[in-house]
Amino acid sequence: MQKAGIILVVSCALIVIGLILLAVGNQIILEGVFQGNGIVNSNQDLIISGEFDAESSSVGVFAVQMMEFKENTISAKVLDPFDIEIASKKLDAETIEEEFDIFDTGVYKLIIQSNSDDDVQVFGAIGPLPDAGKKSLSFVSAYVLIIGMVGLVGSAIYRVKNRKKSI
Repeated sequence: MQKAGIILVVSCALIVIGLILLAVGNQIILEGVFQGNGIVNSNQDLIISGEFDAESSSVGVFAVQMMEFKENTISAKVLDPFDIEIASKKLDAETIEEEFDIFDTGVYKLIIQSNSDDDVQVFGAIGPLPDAGKKSLSFVSAYVLIIGMVGLVGSAIYRVKNRKKSI
């Protein structure tokens, strides 16, 4: 087999491995994340609840995405198991992500509200902050994919150069 063929096969294998690592990494990172979507307006809130263990994670994260961004219409807040507000944020962009401290074990609630009468489609998620090991898996998969892509380009350049020499 020619060098270009070997490089091509190895590059394709790296791309497949990178894609598998990416899928597994996303599944691991999203483990324990509670998600929901729906319509909010001044009469209807979206509430996403999730069970948190203060011993396994001391920091949580919530994210909210608005499909059609309208400034100062959507706000999000997190309530602890005693229904005390521990974090809040107005959407100043299409997507926000904020961290909050987990002090007590129990059900935490992400409440997404609107001050507009117009219906707005929103997506929300709340969960524990992934640890460094889980985050590093996504970086590793990205690096493996990049190396595989560089190998594909290198293989193509190598073949073009060898064809020019044989002509």
